[in-house]
Amino acid sequence: MRQPLASIVTAGLSKFGKREGKYSRELFAEALYEALDRCQNIQLEDIQAAFIGQMSGSFEHQEHTAPTVLEWSNLLSCEGFRVESACASSGIALHMGIIAIASGLYDIVLIGGVEKMTHRSTPEVTDILAMAADFPFEQWHGLTFPGLYALMAVAHMNKYGTTEEQMALVAVKNHSNALLNPKAHMHKEVTVEKVLSSRVIAWPLKLYDCSLISDGAACLILTRPEIARKYTDTPVHIIGVGQGHDTIGLYSRDSLTSLKAAKTAAQKAYKMAKIEPKDINVAEVHDCFTIAEIMAYEDLGFCKTGEGGRLIEEGETFIGGRIPVNTSGGLKAKGHPVGATGAAQAYEIYLQLIGEAGKRQISNATIGLTHNVGGSGASATVHIFMRGD
Repeated sequence: MRQPLASIVTAGLSKFGKREGKYSRELFAEALYEALDRCQNIQLEDIQAAFIGQMSGSFEHQEHTAPTVLEWSNLLSCEGFRVESACASSGIALHMGIIAIASGLYDIVLIGGVEKMTHRSTPEVTDILAMAADFPFEQWHGLTFPGLYALMAVAHMNKYGTTEEQMALVAVKNHSNALLNPKAHMHKEVTVEKVLSSRVIAWPLKLYDCSLISDGAACLILTRPEIARKYTDTPVHIIGVGQGHDTIGLYSRDSLTSLKAAKTAAQKAYKMAKIEPKDINVAEVHDCFTIAEIMAYEDLGFCKTGEGGRLIEEGETFIGGRIPVNTSGGLKAKGHPVGATGAAQAYEIYLQLIGEAGKRQISNATIGLTHNVGGSGASATVHIFMRGD
């Protein structure tokens, strides 16, 4: 394994869900102050730069995100940057924060993400999210993200025999995990039968195959690895990063059964970290729809191409399985405030690697991975983390 690029010394997460009466700036401050409470050796004035992921100002009619959230967090003394890459916004903000530390320009940076969505109607949210798809050839023809991922699901079913029951198992697993996460949006157990009988959104995807419209924020504080223990006895090192892209529209893709951007990002991250997929102990992947998690298994090398459905069916990705995935509840049940998702995934891996994930803790977890996808896969980023023994 390679030497760390940067180290996480603390992290924070707001409660996810329908946060009535709260603005994004308040949710971000909630996450930040949890991080500061967790690590008393870091003070606000120590933070030199902040990289903040947010998909859209349309939800709150509020752009100029960086100074807005920095003001509310008493951080106007640091340099602020807003990062946008659809649902991968804070995953790529994390990537930018790592670059900033590894370059030597800063010693301590804050990365995070936030989105406030639930005060908008479902049609309004759907319309705003659809802006991450191709306008003239997808949006204009009425394709929304459930429709785009439904196309991928049908292609996967036709090519590999993936079943609706296998996709439903992803929902069952992630809802079960969310019951163990007090900050998750949905605390509700579901069965395969309940998923299959729920309302069709875009066949074969039903209501319980789709992630939640949520409010929430997450953040991490990064330092140079050589000074991390000045601030904490339990740093988590980042040893691999990768980013990939593909065409914005599905119509130009080489494949509908795999995300090229995610595969590219994973290959880069594994190569940088000098590890293989079998070395990962726990992963948070981008399950915006249940088919997306099954595709992620394959794109990340957790199983062979076409065998993602079998992997979930055999229980390999459940807590207690060979490679537990989405112990937090995932986007599916923890919630998906899109700008916060990538950072929230890293927060869960951080907790797992320092042994503070509570009832969902994975025994002896030393290496974790996050997989964060933008839109229908036009952008993706993968990060690999290692416990700082």
